[in-house]
Amino acid sequence: MNEQKKGVLLGFIAYVFWGIIPIYWKLLPTVDSLDILCYRIVWSFLFMIVYIMVTKRWALFLAEVKTVLKDKKKLFAIICAAILISINWFTFIYTVSQGHVTQASLGYYMNPLVNVLLAMLILKEKLSRSGMIACALALAGVVLLTIQTGEIPLAPLVMAVTFSFYGLIKKGVTVSSYTGLTIETFVILPVALIYLVFFSRQGFMNYEASTNLLLMGAGVVTAIPLLLFAQAAKRISYIILGFIQYVGPTLMLISALFLYHEPYSADQFIAFGFIWAGIAVFTYGNIYTYRKEKRFAK
Repeated sequence: MNEQKKGVLLGFIAYVFWGIIPIYWKLLPTVDSLDILCYRIVWSFLFMIVYIMVTKRWALFLAEVKTVLKDKKKLFAIICAAILISINWFTFIYTVSQGHVTQASLGYYMNPLVNVLLAMLILKEKLSRSGMIACALALAGVVLLTIQTGEIPLAPLVMAVTFSFYGLIKKGVTVSSYTGLTIETFVILPVALIYLVFFSRQGFMNYEASTNLLLMGAGVVTAIPLLLFAQAAKRISYIILGFIQYVGPTLMLISALFLYHEPYSADQFIAFGFIWAGIAVFTYGNIYTYRKEKRFAK
């Protein structure tokens, strides 16, 4: 029980981090979205190296890196994961910087339902009746939002799909969370550094001191929730984690409405209502299945 409580606490803190991270990116209005992404990659990598050295995991890290380099399939998977998470990060940062935190929250509300679809289409897992109803409700919500705005909500879809594929790849690659994140950031590191040094309009770290400190902190606010999440996932069930994961987009939506006063019409509320209904059905279905399996196990 102590381990489970610790897992719940770690998971909750991770999702609170992710929920308030749009506030952090809003503190950097003078920095282009692509520059923020590149700094996020650079400082995440450096933070992870420091983390590995401070926690005395260098030998284990090097052993895992050697294993990855010997396995071409695993290396290719991590490269794909690095590209996907970079696209996800950029889309999220750009969406927030354009004043669409509500859209960003929608992407992460949709994420678990996209996970269900990928499990059905790629892993050939059978979709339960509650899963089918949940996906249908979420799709109805997306269609309503498309009709209301006159355009497909591309940013939320890109965020949901890239993070779901990222999770799918991570599930199949057996490396520790710190090694995986370090290799992923290292893969994109050369591109990020080349862009910042040679192509960025502002130049490398050529901002005022406060902005430079915030850019350095981008690595910390990126790595910490990912590490906390990995520890939580080891300690608690998928059902409990499924409940906690809605803390993030809910906090984003609250900040969008009450902190940044983004417009939120009754039509949007109805569309989101379909998505929330889908989430409720999806969660209830998981709880019912979990309890049923527990009864049979006894």
